[in-house]
Amino acid sequence: MKIITRNEGISIKRSVDSGTEEQRKIVKDIIEQVKNNGDEALKAYTEKFDRVQLTNLAVTESEIEEAYSQVSEEIIEIIKEAAQNIRSFHEKQLRNSWITTEKNGTVLGQKITPLDSVGVYVPGGTAAYPSSVLMNVVPAQVAGVERIVMVSPPGESGTLPAGVLVAAKEAGVKKIYKVGGAQAIAALAYGTESIQPVDKITGPGNIFVALAKREVFGDVDIDMIAGPSEIAVLADDTARANEIAADLLSQAEHDTRACSVLVTPSRQLAEAVSLEVEKQLETLPRKSIAAQSIADYGVIYVTETVAEAIETINELAPEHLEIMMEHAMEKVGQIRHAGAIFVGRYSSEPVGDYFAGPNHVLPTNGTARFSSPLNVDDFQKKSSIIMYSEQAFNENSEKIAKFARLEGLEAHARAIEARKQD
Repeated sequence: MKIITRNEGISIKRSVDSGTEEQRKIVKDIIEQVKNNGDEALKAYTEKFDRVQLTNLAVTESEIEEAYSQVSEEIIEIIKEAAQNIRSFHEKQLRNSWITTEKNGTVLGQKITPLDSVGVYVPGGTAAYPSSVLMNVVPAQVAGVERIVMVSPPGESGTLPAGVLVAAKEAGVKKIYKVGGAQAIAALAYGTESIQPVDKITGPGNIFVALAKREVFGDVDIDMIAGPSEIAVLADDTARANEIAADLLSQAEHDTRACSVLVTPSRQLAEAVSLEVEKQLETLPRKSIAAQSIADYGVIYVTETVAEAIETINELAPEHLEIMMEHAMEKVGQIRHAGAIFVGRYSSEPVGDYFAGPNHVLPTNGTARFSSPLNVDDFQKKSSIIMYSEQAFNENSEKIAKFARLEGLEAHARAIEARKQD
């Protein structure tokens, strides 16, 4: 990995992949076809892109039973425990509706209401992501969403990966459909004969999924357009080079555009980690992907002081941040921008990816400066409650009417004065 000083430039930002003109046109065409032809379009695109002919888009109970037969009891128990950890964490995020009453009789409040329906997209093809199922479905359930629909592209066998189906069943998903890509997003947004439209779509996907989510946003809500994964490690001489290298590579193997960064005031540690990354790359199964990622987006920043290292992290605003320093927890309060913070030697990033409980759907590309991990609030909406008493109205009506006329809105003012005259 290349080693540079902080003064040589600080960034984890990669150009946002907004797709080519041709890709955007393909996505718009797919959406229109699904709008106009429903299930017929979904089946045609599934045959075209996934090379599978389907007569039934919905996953059947027999397919789920078959999935359980393919997954060991040990893995099933791990999935169950992970789901419980995720549920327990997100239950602590729940908010309550509230009402206050003032002395003059004014009643103000906020009503919390779960969304009616959510569609969860789970990437498929050659990979399987049971963790993505749990991280998107469980917070929606905790929020109180009644209808949760899952979509995922089928493999060549015509069904979904066994681990994904087991995770969906354990999470309590009732409706699962074997459809992926932009056509799945269109179906969730606008509905077909088989799939009812939803209010919000969450979950990651390829460029066509991302473009489709952009296209339907406004007709439905979406979670975010997530970029490639990234990790930053804040470390000093107490950290171990082999462990840091392993953590950096855990993100690099995701994608050739993933970003792995070490920030340290220790030149000795920087050099040791750089050598260790090259050593571990040699035996990594996804070496070609990780090596390209490290070559293009891997960097070690050497700072003069710990304070400068922390400031560098805040400028980076990484998706994942590991603090591997002496008295690591004391540094957490100084971190202003990070999607998830992993504290201490035993809090390797995959702990959060799979098992600890906090959500692994995190802001990327520096957006941790202003956004948060996927959470229960994302599946609820808030309504304001306003009830003025006669006393409160009489006390404030003249002020309200004047404010309305300040903005040139005479009908607003008259709406107030009509009541005062009565």
